[in-house]
Parts: sequence; structure tokens; C-alpha cells
Amino acid sequence: MRLTANMHASPVLFIPSKLEEMAELFTDAIETEPARRPLTPEEADKLPHIHRLLLGHYGQPKARELWNPLTQLIYSLLSARTKTPVSHQVMRDLERRFKAGPGNWEPVRDASVEEIEKAISIVMFPEQKAPQLKATLQGITERYGSLTLDFLAKYRTDKTRAWLEQFPGVGPKTSAAVVNFSVLRRRALCIDSHHLRVVQRLCVVPRADAATTEERLMRLVPETWDAAMLDEHHALVKLHAQTLCTFNEPKCEACPLLKICPTGKRNVAELRLEAPPK
Repeated sequence: MRLTANMHASPVLFIPSKLEEMAELFTDAIETEPARRPLTPEEADKLPHIHRLLLGHYGQPKARELWNPLTQLIYSLLSARTKTPVSHQVMRDLERRFKAGPGNWEPVRDASVEEIEKAISIVMFPEQKAPQLKATLQGITERYGSLTLDFLAKYRTDKTRAWLEQFPGVGPKTSAAVVNFSVLRRRALCIDSHHLRVVQRLCVVPRADAATTEERLMRLVPETWDAAMLDEHHALVKLHAQTLCTFNEPKCEACPLLKICPTGKRNVAELRLEAPPK
């Protein structure tokens, strides 16, 4: 019997191992939250308090334009260590150079690594991202039968993220961005370098890598926070990291989180000790 991955696409034969892989990753499509211990009142208000202070200082973030998950994946792969305006420009460059775009990323998949690298030359590390992007687009096609991630809407978030993270360059930050920022709109917290820096300076959770930090922070996320609220929280934290809580020379004295930030309090105290007497 011949099996196809997508009844609307051209028939594609899967070898048994691919069928087994899909069955393993996408059994049980019912979304469930992992059990967690009850939070103390102080723990329960940690993230909401930070959110309120940032919202009061910066105002409501601009609403995100939701893309399909494949477009979001491409953007997230290319935007690492790259400023947002440049990342948006490179997406326009890809669309123009390859006559591609949402729903039609096959021309990028089928281009040579050299062509892709030239098209994305304005991002950081294009020589690494070009082969990763091509291999990922090819891998999705091989495993699903066509170049789309729309089918992920049927499946659990944890299984979806595990499946995405098998591809080159896709780690927890990128998988979180795909499920949270796209039309999938799932509960996840994208921990990029900006978000990680802020929560480490605030000592919200013990210092760890992005994946562990997300896991620990999600235990503190109120159950009432939906995917859009998590996106808004990330946007505020990232904006704060880019504006005041910068990597070099953070502006701690002007920070709306100073009263709850051990790092900021220490920095301000040191500045005052170093200041010449009047």
C-alpha cells in the first residue's frame, strides 16, 4: 500500500522509518499542561510584577503580525544575533531574489547554498545560516512530503517543538518563536540573549542556559497568561534589554526595575562609590 503525507500535495512515498518518526512525535494531539507545584504568593507575582513595571514604563508593545509557522521559522533562523530591521529586510530580499514568500518557499529550498548566502549576506553569520536554512527546508520536505508547517496546528506543543529541534540551527529559542509568534499561537516563552540577560540580572531564576531558563520561567507564568500575553511579556523584556538593560553600560539609575534588581542596585552603589566628591 502506498502512503502519502499530504493528500492535497503530489503523492510522496515515505520510507517506514519516516512514518514511524511521525507516529512517534505526533501521537496524542490533546494539549496538556505539565503538573506543577503550587506557587507562593511571592513567586506567583514575580513575572506579573515585572510585566506591570515594564508596561508602565514603555507602554503597550506594537501588536505582532502573525505569520504562518514556516515563514516564522525562516525568519527566526535568519534573525539570530541580527537587528530586527535587518532581519525584516533580509526576508524581503529573499522574496524578491527568489520570487518566494509565504506559501511558496520552495524556490529558496531549491536554490544553491551559495545563492542563499548571497541573498542573506546582510545578516550575522550568513555562511552558517545559508546551509542550515537549505538543509532545514529540505528536511521538512523529506519528512512531511511538502514544504509546509501548517500541519503542526494539529499537534501538541511539546511534540511540535521536539520535531522542529531536529533540524539544523533550530534550538529551544527558535522552536519557541515558531509556536508562540506564528499563527499557531501556543504557550511558550522565547528566551533570546536579551531576555536571558534581563532575567539573569534580576535573579528571577538561577543562572542557566536558555532552555533551562525557559522551563523555570514557565513554572512562574500565571495560568491565565495565554500565548498572546507571553508574546507581549517577551516583547517588553526584549525592548527593555535593548533600551536600558544593555549588554554594555546598562542604564541602571533610569531603570523601572531598579528596586527589584540586585544587579542594578549593586551597579548603582558602585557608581556612587566611584563618583568624585562634590
